Amino acid sequence: MTSREENFAGRVVRWQATHGRNSLPWQQTRDPYRVWLSEVMLQQTQVTTVLDYYARFLQRFPDVRALAAAGLDEVLALWSGLGYYSRARNLHACAQDVVARFGGEFPRTAAELETLPGIGRSTAAAIASFCFGERVAILDGNVKRVLARVLAFDADLASTANVNALWDQATALLPARRDAMPRYTQGLMDLGATVCLPRNPSCLVCPVNGLCRAKEPERYPVKTKKLKRTAESIWLLHARSTQGETWLQKRPTPGVWAGLYCLPLFATRDELDAALPKRCEAQEAEPVKHVLTHKDLHLHPVIVDVPQTWRPPQSEWFAPSQFSALGLPSPIRKLLAG
Repeated sequence: MTSREENFAGRVVRWQATHGRNSLPWQQTRDPYRVWLSEVMLQQTQVTTVLDYYARFLQRFPDVRALAAAGLDEVLALWSGLGYYSRARNLHACAQDVVARFGGEFPRTAAELETLPGIGRSTAAAIASFCFGERVAILDGNVKRVLARVLAFDADLASTANVNALWDQATALLPARRDAMPRYTQGLMDLGATVCLPRNPSCLVCPVNGLCRAKEPERYPVKTKKLKRTAESIWLLHARSTQGETWLQKRPTPGVWAGLYCLPLFATRDELDAALPKRCEAQEAEPVKHVLTHKDLHLHPVIVDVPQTWRPPQSEWFAPSQFSALGLPSPIRKLLAG
C-alpha cells in the first residue's frame, strides 16, 4: 500500500470519529442481523424515514429467527409505506435462508453473504466490514461518487467492466488494519451523504480535499445510460359493501406492488365498468399521482357501492379494522384512510 492510500484511509477514519454520523441505532451494534436490516432499509431511502421502521421491525422481529418464522403478509404490512417492496420479500426470504442454511447465524464473509437473497456485493461487504472487520470494499451510490471524484475516475459507470475497475481501486484504498474497517466503511458512507453531495459538494470541509484529483467534482461520476421516465394510468375499483367493507386483491408476482393487497387494477375505465354488476352507480374520485423511481402512476379511483354477495375474481372483503395488518401500497392506504 502506498503512502497516499494509507493517508486516504487514515483521513477518512479520523474524520468519521469526530465529524461522522455516530449516533444512529444500527451503529451501536455489531449484530449482523441489525446491521443487515438497516442496510436493506437504507437502500434508496432516507435515514430519517428508516429510523421509525427500523425500530418497529426490531420490536416485532427481534432476531432473524423471529423474522423467518413470520408470514410474508405480516412482513409486508410492517414494511408498508417504505416502498420498493421487493426489498421486504427478499428480507423475508433471506431470513429463512439464514435459518435453513446457516442455523440462524449470518455467515462471516462477504462472499458467503452475497449468496443470500437480496444481498448484493456492496451490502455483503458492508455487513462483513461492520460486523466482522473483513477488509472488503463497499461501492454503493454515495461511495461511487466519493471515490470517482477522489480518483478522478472518468470511465463510464454504465459499463460493468468500468464498475469492476472502480471496485479494484476501492479495494486498493482499504486500510491495512481490520479493526479500522467499520469506521472506514461508515466514513465513506458519511462523506457521500453529508459532504461529497451530488450538487454543491462541501469541498472546503472535506477531509480528503488535498488528495482529491477532481478539479470539477460535479463531473463525476460519469454514467451515460439513463432509464427513460414513463407514465401509466391505472383505474382502481374501490368497491364498498353496505357494511363498510372493501374489496382488496392480492397482487401477482412479478408486477406493480407484487405480493401486496390492493384495490383491483384496470388498464381502462371501460374494463373496470365491464367488471361491475349491473345497475351499480360508479363515482370517479379525484385522480392521484404516485411517483415511482422511473415511472409516474396516475391513479383513478372509482367508488362503487355493491351488494356484499357479489365478488370480483380473486378478491376478498376486508373491514377497515383489518387494514393495518395488511401489506398495502402507500397510495392505496392513503385512499382507504381518506
